[in-house]
Amino acid sequence: MKTIIAACSQNLSGSRASIQTALRTLLAVPWPSQRDVRATLQLLAVLQWVLSFLLLGTVSLLLLTYLLFTSLWLIPVLYLAWIIFDWDTPEKGGRRLPCLRRWTVWKHFRDYFPVKLVKTHDLSPSHNYIIGSHPHGILCVGAFCNFITGSTGFEELFPGIRSFLTTLAGNFRLPLFREYLMSGGLCPVTRRAIGYLLSQKGTGNAVAIVIGGAAESLSCRPGVTTLILKNRKGFVRMALRHGAFLVPSFSFGENDLFRQVVFEEGSWMRSIQRRFQKMMGFAPCLFYGRGLTSSQSRGFLPYARPITTVVGEPVAVPKVENPSRELVDRYHELYIRALLKLFNENKTKYGLSESDELHIL
Repeated sequence: MKTIIAACSQNLSGSRASIQTALRTLLAVPWPSQRDVRATLQLLAVLQWVLSFLLLGTVSLLLLTYLLFTSLWLIPVLYLAWIIFDWDTPEKGGRRLPCLRRWTVWKHFRDYFPVKLVKTHDLSPSHNYIIGSHPHGILCVGAFCNFITGSTGFEELFPGIRSFLTTLAGNFRLPLFREYLMSGGLCPVTRRAIGYLLSQKGTGNAVAIVIGGAAESLSCRPGVTTLILKNRKGFVRMALRHGAFLVPSFSFGENDLFRQVVFEEGSWMRSIQRRFQKMMGFAPCLFYGRGLTSSQSRGFLPYARPITTVVGEPVAVPKVENPSRELVDRYHELYIRALLKLFNENKTKYGLSESDELHIL
């Protein structure tokens, strides 16, 4: 009996010693610092955003198609009926959800780069505005962060102004993705949608349009300050028809987020990109960024480069229901002058040299 008790005592002592050793080993492992935790949260915030924009629509479409051939077929049928009923909502202001715009995840998204919004002039709530967003870049990070999320303080900098951002109308035909876009304040880049926001929702609305579009994204690369704008005059005509003031904005650092394989004009690959752009509305770009494991690896996440979006002085525009070509050209020229002034006054503050020039094609 004494032998059994002694053996049990030795086992308990050994177990206690093992537990103490394990605890010492665990405590000796360095815990992640607050800086490491913040960096991880920022990386995850950017990852969910990239995956949402690149995959959410396609994955949702495939999932609903699959469910049609299962016992859950009623779910996609009911959702399809809802889309048909709700078809015109994206072009009638959408469904903004203020709580989504204030998600904490967008603050981590902002801090990853980081993104900053700079105000140079007041915007009066008694007017409506069309904000020209330049440059397009690859994924329009600056435009999204500043005009769709509340993380950079747009509503605080411009009290009484509601910001919207336009994107390709085809995105609002994708299931679930359309709900995600509308909840943030995105709307189709169509005359009907923009006209509704500028005429049917009172004043204090600011519609941001990435004017260069897909054509501009094909030339996006670090150090390039070339915009596609010379023949883009539809936004000026819309502004005149609704009496909306024109506001230039420029996101310094937008073109530094990715590396792109740029094909020369006249090459067969460039020709394919142009044709695809005309058919689908967007251009297939061959680009890469950083990977998940480290900033030195390659992947599809943007590099952590600072983006500063500067909102310039508004150009007062009269309301003319049927503006002439000469009038459109005049205000288009005034807008370009305001944009050049904005660029030249701020370029040395946000990473460019005095010799850098803004080229407009």
